[in-house]
Amino acid sequence: MAATNVETLTTPRDSLPNVYTNVTAREIDFVTRFGTTWEALREVLGIMRPVRKAPGSTLVSYTASVALENGDVNPGNVIPYSKATITQAAKEDLALKKYAKAVPIEDVNKYGAEIAVQKSDEAFLNELQTVVLDDFYDELTGNTSAMAITETTFQMAVSMAIGKVRDKFKRMRKNASNIVVFVNTLDAYRYLGSAEISVQNAFGIDYIQNFLGATTLILSSDIAEGKVIAVPADNLVLYYIDPGDGEFAALGLNYTVEGETNLIGFHANGNYSTAVGESFALMGMKLWYEYADAVAIATINAG
Repeated sequence: MAATNVETLTTPRDSLPNVYTNVTAREIDFVTRFGTTWEALREVLGIMRPVRKAPGSTLVSYTASVALENGDVNPGNVIPYSKATITQAAKEDLALKKYAKAVPIEDVNKYGAEIAVQKSDEAFLNELQTVVLDDFYDELTGNTSAMAITETTFQMAVSMAIGKVRDKFKRMRKNASNIVVFVNTLDAYRYLGSAEISVQNAFGIDYIQNFLGATTLILSSDIAEGKVIAVPADNLVLYYIDPGDGEFAALGLNYTVEGETNLIGFHANGNYSTAVGESFALMGMKLWYEYADAVAIATINAG
């Protein structure tokens, strides 16, 4: 909602939007906007498998391999069993992140509810989204198991990084139809020059679709110049904690959530002892690789 003029701010309280006079509507608006922008990011990255972590559970990933026996079996002979092996790996615990924001009554008196509440909610929402992205980029760039390659040009770095992950997935007998490539913003624009290419934005991420063999090319200043990272979309899994879980409600902590995948919980109330409007956000989400070694990091070294 766009900021309004002084005349609108001086209208009677009853005429203010429900989002400012109704706390529940404000909570729903907050979590809906977070969910909508996350869905846009999920579509960009191609993530299709959010995994919910229930209270008291442990995150475990499983991989399977089969040692195939010879299929040339003479008539009447026993067919040998191919041995299947299941490997289990526990992941680090998924932590809850807790945040609180307070708007003093003096701010509402000075600026009006629409400015003091809406603007601070928008800033709060943007910062929470940044936390998710920063954590993801730390995971992306700190992968010590990734395949490392060196190329002399930006184009070759993108092309070979894609080739490496496709080859890796092929050897694993897995499909890697959608490849997401992360590059430095300046590297990308330096390569693009004056080319007429449409750069789109979602969840604060700039991206280009169908570029040099990548399903999605993501431009980010969080990727160092001279680095190109390629990841199959099927290799990214979102793990999350549902803030609306009934076991949290057993403590009397009821957060408003929205959608099938409840990634964030929000609650607002007034504190009469301090005359402030309190806002609380709860979330626990993390993007992990299913296979950390099925990622390619290319370094551009022109010399």
